[in-house]
Amino acid sequence: MIIAILLIICIVFIVISTTRLKLHPFLALLTACFIFGLFSGMPARLILESIETGFVGTIGKIGVVIIAGIIIGIFLEKSGGAYSMAKVIIKLIGPKRVHEIMALIGYIVSIPVFCDSGFIILSPLNRSLSKQAGLSLAGTAMALSMGLFCTHTMVPPTPGPVGAAGILEADLGIVILLGLSVSMLTLIITTLYSKKIAGKVTIESDSLLSNKITDQKLPDTHPAANNDQNTLHPQDTPSAWKAFLPVIVPIVLMVLHSIAEYPANPFGTGNVKNIISFTGNPMVALLAGMLLSFTLPVKLEKKMLAPDGWAGEALKSAAIIILVTGAGGAFGKVLQNSDMGTILGKMISGSGLGLWLPFFIAAVLKTAQGSSTVAMITTASMISPLMSSLGFDSEISKAMVVVSIGAGSCVFSHANDSYFWVVTQLSNMNVKQGYKLMSTGSTLLGFTAMIILAIINLFI
Repeated sequence: MIIAILLIICIVFIVISTTRLKLHPFLALLTACFIFGLFSGMPARLILESIETGFVGTIGKIGVVIIAGIIIGIFLEKSGGAYSMAKVIIKLIGPKRVHEIMALIGYIVSIPVFCDSGFIILSPLNRSLSKQAGLSLAGTAMALSMGLFCTHTMVPPTPGPVGAAGILEADLGIVILLGLSVSMLTLIITTLYSKKIAGKVTIESDSLLSNKITDQKLPDTHPAANNDQNTLHPQDTPSAWKAFLPVIVPIVLMVLHSIAEYPANPFGTGNVKNIISFTGNPMVALLAGMLLSFTLPVKLEKKMLAPDGWAGEALKSAAIIILVTGAGGAFGKVLQNSDMGTILGKMISGSGLGLWLPFFIAAVLKTAQGSSTVAMITTASMISPLMSSLGFDSEISKAMVVVSIGAGSCVFSHANDSYFWVVTQLSNMNVKQGYKLMSTGSTLLGFTAMIILAIINLFI
């Protein structure tokens, strides 16, 4: 009971320190390592060794993957590649099904691009289509935001799922396949919600609606707002097929890698398997996608790869995520070396929660402190020592835990979530409408995904 109470104290500390005291999640997690280690009676040397091995081990596995994934996202965003992807989807589906179009566009774009950046990029397009179709901006904005949120939380190479998979040592290829399956089915439900419920809410009309890509501006609060390269022009955007390559190629390579590692050896045991295993390694696959993203600008200039250019901006964003992920890995290692897994495993093994346990932990953390990525990484760190006790030993069960954590990290986006403000402010929603639509929609998304995952778990 002392260990359990101490863990609860650490969780409360992380939540309060990051929300009310505005402490950086890295510092909060690192402090929690020492609090738990010292008060649980761990030897000082073991505490330090746990922090070092947990931090270095986690970053060593996924650091380059996170960096490459964020660089891909930045180049898609800055070059206009994300916008080109959106336009081709509109041509394929037709402009009449605006809700379905925006949900699907968001779903695809957010695989490599952060959901808040994706919404900023696609908001002008959404507003224009909504105006032309005579639809409420509330419904189409919800369709776009839910589509972005689905893959942001459940499909690598977005940093949150990658970080959780790294801490839990889950196969990224399997996580991608499972995440795509669950999130796509969830997308159908959230699109119906956007169309049938959110679409009936009226938002004050905006006289600045425009379908011109040159009107696209980042808000002052966005990290890249002062970058003079933010204005895009139609003639400078890459073709759709080029824009899709940095996204599709890494995913295909990682999925093939997972298939090649099946015990049945579908690709044999010779050179073909070795090549697929090498190119499908998450680091190699994402680096290949990164190189492909360098072809997206009309002309790749040196300043784009400079410390103050696009690459520099991506590395700054990646550094924060890597630090938090590393601290999460350190926290998980401290918990693991304290034998907490054995102790708590006995306490909760008979609870029957199964996959719902990581879901609820992630949901509580997300609701309390706002960041889905921090919620995913922190939850993975706490669940990691319990995996064996809970029976999550196989590759598929590890992947399911990652997706359940992602689903939980969607629950109840509200005022402490930056994405909540991006969606509401760019869609002319007041705070009351934001809670009514965004908070409800994100909660529906999370629980729907978890229910679908639980059903899938019955047959696997």
